[in-house]
Amino acid sequence: MRGPTMLCLACRSARWCCCAMAVAAISAGCGRDSGPPRYDLSGQVTYRGKPVPAGRIVFTPDTSQGNQGPATMADLTDGRYRTRPGKGAVAGPHRVTIIGADGTMATETHDNSLFAPYETSVTIDETSTTHDFGVPEQ
Repeated sequence: MRGPTMLCLACRSARWCCCAMAVAAISAGCGRDSGPPRYDLSGQVTYRGKPVPAGRIVFTPDTSQGNQGPATMADLTDGRYRTRPGKGAVAGPHRVTIIGADGTMATETHDNSLFAPYETSVTIDETSTTHDFGVPEQ
């Protein structure tokens, strides 16, 4: 069984992602028209040259480079992700965190993580809304 509801142990232990996104959402306000424009993102994520079966990808504005705004995330399914319409990323430099799982259900005795959470960076603008990532061997 694969799909966006599959959570790996790394996802459960990465509660900071959810907390950071909640703080960013609250500080950004709830109105759809408030704040800077957001760009819907999509792309592919591979590991060892193959699509990552399940997981999450989180885009967080890189405040060390002067970028601010809400973070966004998307589920990984069969190596592909797409942010929800209207809930994409603000323009500018972002830190990207990728959490990948093998597509099986995680249990207390089975860690389905493919790799430790992988971090990289990307710059988002209105002309670059498709971003593919290859997670290197760790």
